[in-house]
Amino acid sequence: MLFGKKRRKIIETAEPTPIREIWDRLKKNKTAMIALVIVILITLGAIFADVIADYDELALTQHPEIRNKPPSAEHWFGTDAFGRDLFARVIHGSRYSLLFGLVCTLLSTILGSFLGATAAYFGKKVEMVIMRSVDAMMSIPPTLLILVIVAAMGPGFRSMFIAMVISYTPHFTRMIHSVVITVVRQEYIEAARSVGASNLSIIFNHVLPNAIGPIIVNAMMNIAGLIMGAASLSFIGMGVQPPAPEWGSMLQEATGWMRQYPHQVIFPGIAIVLTSLSFNLLGDGMADALDPRRAEL
Repeated sequence: MLFGKKRRKIIETAEPTPIREIWDRLKKNKTAMIALVIVILITLGAIFADVIADYDELALTQHPEIRNKPPSAEHWFGTDAFGRDLFARVIHGSRYSLLFGLVCTLLSTILGSFLGATAAYFGKKVEMVIMRSVDAMMSIPPTLLILVIVAAMGPGFRSMFIAMVISYTPHFTRMIHSVVITVVRQEYIEAARSVGASNLSIIFNHVLPNAIGPIIVNAMMNIAGLIMGAASLSFIGMGVQPPAPEWGSMLQEATGWMRQYPHQVIFPGIAIVLTSLSFNLLGDGMADALDPRRAEL
């Protein structure tokens, strides 16, 4: 033991963890960090939307006496044709967009990872059945497939959510399959098999962790596409139905007033573009951070 006021401090320098190295590389990308800050602010706005602006009073209740008001100190984004506060509707609308973007991506990633890894690991008949089914689904454009499913189930939040998960899962399955098929040929997979590890254990403990980089990057890029897709479907009346404050439906409601009151289109449009762009830039930064060789090109 060391005694006295002037005792020496022994400092052990530990090697940085892989996560710390990725974070350090990501911090060097200023664009990605700005995008990360924007994503965090939008997420916090969605979480605390009820604290920021009352949903029933400001976002849903109609006030004809203040309809079509321009931006002001009282109504930061102005009001719409029904006298509803646009700032409150944009804030609450972020919940729908993030829910579609994040949750649909998560479910598509989980399903795609399981199917792609299973097909690549077992090969032969299992691979043929899974990948040929995926090829058949990918031959249909995602937007068209979503429209067909929504038309069959009826417009609404539930049907659009299911349709988007189904239509984006084949893309992840194909991507995970192409990554995993190179991993399963490595020597450490054969070593795991030789010591008696189960197939499920090898897939989750050895195969998927070595494919996590491409999974994360593609998931981040996919969030932006799902946000744009959800807004597009709501815009044409196939998604979230009014009076729910979804950004796409807000744009659709404002199309008749866009020349006289452009603020009704500008603010929901900026929200869609800014959120999608931020996730895209963050995904690009994650790609550089996970693969340093890519950043040097």
